[in-house]
Amino acid sequence: MSLTMKPVIRPCRFPSTTTPTLPKYVPIRCCTLTQPTSRQLTKSIEDHRRFKSWEHTPISPVEYDRTASVFTSKAVKLGDRWKEYQGIRDWEGLLDPLDENLRGEILRYGYFVEAAYRSFEFDSSSPTYGTCRYPKSTLLDRSGIPDTGYRLTRNLRATSGIQLPRWIEKAPSWVGIQSSWIGYVAVCQDKEEIARLGRRDVVIAFRGTATGLEWLENLRATLTPLPNAGSNPSPDWSEPMVESGFLSLYTSGTPESPSLQELVRGEVSRLLQTYGDEPLILTITGHSLGAALAILTAYDIKTTLKRAPMVTVMSFGGPRVGNRSFRCQLEKQGTKVLRIVNSDDLITKVPGFVLEEDDNVLKNRNVHVAGLPSWIQKRVEDTQWVYSEVGRELRLRSRDSPYLNSTNFATCHDLKT
Repeated sequence: MSLTMKPVIRPCRFPSTTTPTLPKYVPIRCCTLTQPTSRQLTKSIEDHRRFKSWEHTPISPVEYDRTASVFTSKAVKLGDRWKEYQGIRDWEGLLDPLDENLRGEILRYGYFVEAAYRSFEFDSSSPTYGTCRYPKSTLLDRSGIPDTGYRLTRNLRATSGIQLPRWIEKAPSWVGIQSSWIGYVAVCQDKEEIARLGRRDVVIAFRGTATGLEWLENLRATLTPLPNAGSNPSPDWSEPMVESGFLSLYTSGTPESPSLQELVRGEVSRLLQTYGDEPLILTITGHSLGAALAILTAYDIKTTLKRAPMVTVMSFGGPRVGNRSFRCQLEKQGTKVLRIVNSDDLITKVPGFVLEEDDNVLKNRNVHVAGLPSWIQKRVEDTQWVYSEVGRELRLRSRDSPYLNSTNFATCHDLKT
């Protein structure tokens, strides 16, 4: 299998002496660690205080203005270039400098992920912990992004495959919650928005880590083969493998709760039957753990569904997912992945080691891990810790942002940062 390695994208930085130009339809305000005086934001911040996941800290760098939107008529019409913004040419010429229209689309899909966070019940003392706080009909409106033109069609749940010991029954109920709400499927229904986008868009959005078992799954960082990979691996490389914990969350289920994989396959198949004759695209987006699940979802859809349309992944702060063979399969099937990462975010640098992007690696099959002595590199070849980055990368630096006074480990990984 021939594979063309793509160059690493240089960091996109704004000049330190000027303020970056923002689209008129995206009202944002400088981040502050103090509570705003605006009455409109008081209730929102109080709601955020209930969130106990450090992945989604309530510092609110972005102030949401409900009177404006990145959707419908106030956003830029993409026209015939919509495939370029969805990665048909791997975002060539759009990332450095960052194209304003692409920037608007990235923000738009970021709002969908934000809605997944805001809709999750983080309060472990609540009897509804781990569920969705809002009904499908009002979820987007109540989570702060009205007038999207999208309608939710399916709630999604993820189940951990970790077998818990018996003594866990004596612990608080939230400790052993095995299945929880993790995101949703939404389809664009507004004719004006469909015309602006140039196609009907189906969004699958995932939140990041929240429950105890999800944290444990994150720590299962060794690679495991994908079941029913769908095609023979390259003779020069091993079979496609992905992180064990991510695969467990995607494929595990119980008699009471179908797996995330089953839910996604069923809903996407239904939508393809309904809208299959129209220009249609699947955009799968997520943050952190959700970004990893988005990539697995894209791979699964393109592998198992015969009439799968173009699939694009917008990944925010995502960890590594699989090995080089997995990456090759993603590229072969045409899945487009744009990874938005913060240079100061440690989560995007784990798990495992990464192969250097060198053509000699492909020719000689010699694993070369940057920064390691040669004797260690030889041992690495036989481990299940050698990962590969997928897709194209848009690298940002929070330390260079004029909107952040200070950053730390948690804020560097926050979706809004």
